[in-house]
Amino acid sequence: MAFVVSSGELATTGARVMPTWAAAPVRAQPWEYEAIWRTQPQVRTVIGFIARNIAQLGIHTFRRVSDTDRERLTDHPMAQLLAEPLPRMTQYRFVERLVSDVALYDNAYGIKLKVGGRLRILPVPPTLIRPYGGSWITPEYYETAGGRHFAPDEVVHIHGYSPTDLTIGESPIESLRDLILESSEANSQRRAMWKGGARLTGVLVRPADAPEWDGKEKARFREMWRSFSQGGGAEGGTPILEDGMDYKAVGFNPEQAQYIEARKLTREECAAAYFIPPPLIGILDHATYSNIKEQHAHLYQDTLGPWTVMLQQELVAQVLPDLPDSADVYCEFNVDAKMRGDFESQAAAASTATGGPWMTVNETRSRNNLPAVEGGDTLIVPLNVTQGGLASPRDTAPDGGDGVPKARGLPRSKSGRPSTIGTFASERDALERSLVAFTERQADKLLVVAGAKADGGDGPPDLLEMWAAGSDDRLAQLQALLAQHGYRLAQVGAWEVLDVWNPDAEGWSAEVMLAWILAAAETHAAQHEEAGRSAVARVQEESGDGWREDLQRAAAVWGSAAAARAMTASTELRSFGGHDAAGASGLTQKIWRTGGKNPRASHKAQDGEQVGLDDVFSNGLRWPGDGEGRAKELVNCNCTLDYAKEE
Repeated sequence: MAFVVSSGELATTGARVMPTWAAAPVRAQPWEYEAIWRTQPQVRTVIGFIARNIAQLGIHTFRRVSDTDRERLTDHPMAQLLAEPLPRMTQYRFVERLVSDVALYDNAYGIKLKVGGRLRILPVPPTLIRPYGGSWITPEYYETAGGRHFAPDEVVHIHGYSPTDLTIGESPIESLRDLILESSEANSQRRAMWKGGARLTGVLVRPADAPEWDGKEKARFREMWRSFSQGGGAEGGTPILEDGMDYKAVGFNPEQAQYIEARKLTREECAAAYFIPPPLIGILDHATYSNIKEQHAHLYQDTLGPWTVMLQQELVAQVLPDLPDSADVYCEFNVDAKMRGDFESQAAAASTATGGPWMTVNETRSRNNLPAVEGGDTLIVPLNVTQGGLASPRDTAPDGGDGVPKARGLPRSKSGRPSTIGTFASERDALERSLVAFTERQADKLLVVAGAKADGGDGPPDLLEMWAAGSDDRLAQLQALLAQHGYRLAQVGAWEVLDVWNPDAEGWSAEVMLAWILAAAETHAAQHEEAGRSAVARVQEESGDGWREDLQRAAAVWGSAAAARAMTASTELRSFGGHDAAGASGLTQKIWRTGGKNPRASHKAQDGEQVGLDDVFSNGLRWPGDGEGRAKELVNCNCTLDYAKEE
């Protein structure tokens, strides 16, 4: 058992000395990586992503009882050490530092201490300690910046791969050095360009045949121009150019600076060096809700899985031998907690696996911070769940007569499509009816309230004030209405693709579309609300005693806008659902199909146009009805998409 005995004065290790020592190993100075981490946001983002996601998992200690059984240990010295590596240091901060050091330097160090009769680990920044001497297999000792030497078994040293020896790792930052340097230089250049571009820059051209100026005239013009040009021309009035003079601007095109693109490229390269999918660190160019969900599922398998296995094994190999009662003891990150899915998914899987309810009333109440009730500790088994009967309490009916059990949840067609989801035309018409009816109710309500106020007062009522009073409620109801119908319309579009390419809907789930659908509902609700407010504002501004008739006409216009809004939103939701399903089904190409009796010329011209799944069409749209496009390209669009796999 090797460790440093300390009475609590951790400074005795020499690890508190600042990194001013200059003895350099063969490799790059470690504080160079520190400077890169401090100044390069892309590096800090990627390393922080890895460290924070691993640190928040928690690491538990177990004893292997048999091949199929294990025991969780909470009072074992290993569990106590990991719970509090140092006094007042949390497990989160300890793991975060280890992971960050390995990610940045490919080396992480800790000095073993005996404090208060317990083994502790003091994390030491790699800038303050290094292996020294020895052979390519093991160092002779470790030297700190303060001059202290520690035997190899007194130090926890976690490092990665080096092609030259087994004693130290090679930082991945080294492979990014040129890219980061290039990015830094480019940033400096772009800053200079932006700094100069914010000023009025150019030259004055005076014709060769213009009359000569004497010194007084030159001084007069120079003073006038200086007065104008200082502050970018904002404070000096309007200059007067004389004798046919011409001003030619000299500057740069801001688009040529490519500031965002360059920063994004550097972040992508940094993410690739650490094997992180770009969407997980905010690069969403090719992200869909389906693939983001899948990438989160794979995060703790493919991206962070190797990290957790490495740390588990290193701690067991380097720390556990110094602790008593360590036979069959090991530690493990709590990755299962992240892989189980949300509570609803866990509950559904558990009830299916057990064949019955698996939580008591009081267990459920405790999850919701409610007190226990009498009789709540007994597991309730519904009458429709009997041994040898239904397989799950979520089943609601016996066999359908043909030997095939009825599916739980929504009834489905043979392809897996919910049979309660109608055709596009039926779902679109349902949205139109609901939205028009809602609009008419709101308009009638405003007419009644305004009429009552006008009858009891002098002159026309303040229509805008009345409108604003109910705005929040209208928006909330609009969003709920649009989201409800939107979820069905998106599924219509999705199953139009899935029925052809992926009947079992493998890798696709309707729930992953909800976030986008809610955002789209919020946008359409705000736009429809603004259309109504604008109509009321015109009545307020332009009408006098005839405001009642004008308000009725405005209500009719708003109702017509509701019908158009329903068509536009339906096309967008159908297109999005199909696009999402295509991505989940491995399709890579999309083809524009012009629809409707009288399509707009721009859409008719691009009929049959084919682009990559993540690209945009020549009209700038990702799909028909794309809310990010111009309004003239969206209203009453009946176009659709076909999909294909790249050959």
